[in-house]
Amino acid sequence: MTTTTQAPAPVRETRSDRIVMICNYAALGLFTLAVLYPLVYVFSASLSDPKNVASGKVWLWPVGFSLDAFKAVFDYGSIVSGFSNSLIYAIGGALLATVLTLFAAYPLSRQGLPGKGLIMALFVFTMMFSGGLIPTYLVVDRVGLLNTRWAIILPAALAVWNVIITRTYFQVTIPEELLEAARVDGCSDFGFFWRVVLPLSKPIVAVNMLFYAVAQWNSWFSALIYLTNEHLFPLQLVLRQILIQHNVDPSQIRDTSELIRLKELQEQLKFSLIVIATIPPLLIYPFVQKHFVKGAMIGSLKG
Repeated sequence: MTTTTQAPAPVRETRSDRIVMICNYAALGLFTLAVLYPLVYVFSASLSDPKNVASGKVWLWPVGFSLDAFKAVFDYGSIVSGFSNSLIYAIGGALLATVLTLFAAYPLSRQGLPGKGLIMALFVFTMMFSGGLIPTYLVVDRVGLLNTRWAIILPAALAVWNVIITRTYFQVTIPEELLEAARVDGCSDFGFFWRVVLPLSKPIVAVNMLFYAVAQWNSWFSALIYLTNEHLFPLQLVLRQILIQHNVDPSQIRDTSELIRLKELQEQLKFSLIVIATIPPLLIYPFVQKHFVKGAMIGSLKG
């Protein structure tokens, strides 16, 4: 004799549940529009005719397709060198910073580290208080890093906040029992870190790589302070110089129509520069989104 089990009846949504869901979707839709509209507007304005941008005719889609702003930007030969320099700073800096963060966070996540509390307190102290711009500049100068690529990479090679997130991730996902079992099998601490910890830590590695790479990509102030060689300038500093050099001096232009055209082009130039600077991070993020969300959520839990 066979008995059949009935599938549980689906839970019926009440009226209050539907109202809550509608409110949630409405709030998420408004938030999406608030984030998406500025991006669409900037992209549309960069492709529109400068006259239409200056007169406020561009709201959503390009009005009067024009590439004048992009042509004005790429007339500068320093764009290519700036782009390559930013790639070097972003990729090299992210790799070095991620390695240092992992090496700092993993020992701090283990219970047997002597003086772990004091070391962590020193890390947090440096996050709250710093020596300031002038002492940092003097240190960079004394160690011979001025006007080199290392002046951009090394001072930003470790973020304490990333160390805290990574340490918490290790505490949550790598139990002490796993380490003890590896030691019983004769595995050393470094072997355990290389063979067990790293394969299980792809999400937090992706988080650190993205955080450090985006920070380096958007950075320009360090280059402004530490670099004088224009061949080492990152893209952000090159774009800043282009924007400054396009400032129009009315006393130098007698033709009113030419002055108006240059003013309109200068206004549109801001949008094209934003598009150029934001395209690489937008292209990279979809490939690391899966690991990024998981690593950020686990690493942000209180350990």
